[in-house]
Amino acid sequence: MKKLVVLSGAGVSAESGIPTFRDSGGLWEGHRIEDVATPAGWARNPEHVLNFYNERRKRALAAQPNEAHRIIAALEQHFDVAVVTQNVDDLHERAGSTNVVHLHGSLFQARSTADPTLVYPIRGEALNLGDLCEKGSQLRPHIVWFGETVPAMMEATQITSQADVLVVVGTSLVVYPAAGLVHEVPAAARIFVVDPGTPDIVRNERTVFVREKASRGMAVVREMLLGY
Repeated sequence: MKKLVVLSGAGVSAESGIPTFRDSGGLWEGHRIEDVATPAGWARNPEHVLNFYNERRKRALAAQPNEAHRIIAALEQHFDVAVVTQNVDDLHERAGSTNVVHLHGSLFQARSTADPTLVYPIRGEALNLGDLCEKGSQLRPHIVWFGETVPAMMEATQITSQADVLVVVGTSLVVYPAAGLVHEVPAAARIFVVDPGTPDIVRNERTVFVREKASRGMAVVREMLLGY
């Protein structure tokens, strides 16, 4: 069974009503990135950061997987599929994908501020001040913020390096280190890029561009793949 790796980004979740990462003004849902997505922002006002992610978690819980998520999950019937996602929601899993690596963490997990190896599931919508790890330290969102390393990068690199087929969907490939994954695929691998724009990606005879949004584009890719 051929190895199919899907590299997904915010454009996939956007069709489920989850806003993309930031608007043209550099804001994230009306908030400065520095205030809600950096260690410094957390140090200044942890309650503000917790409230911000509580609202995002609430929105993610209300969202439903869309056709792109469902197509990706259904491809497991034909391929050995691994999803490497930059998204922090759980829509891939709820659509049925069974092998998902979250590069930037998960809205539904918390980790210790004293020991980052201590990671816990979040039950319900809220993580609050006073929620402590077993060592007595405040829990924070298990999200990779700007200036932090990406713990899952090594696993994602290993997965991508084994791909027979790479599908890039819903990401403009401007955020590193995730964008560098496209350079890890074997030379013989086919690459499908689903994006209404023109992401900066290697162009050769094995690269196919589908200039559509995620759901429509994945339907086109599915038809191509099942004939591959």
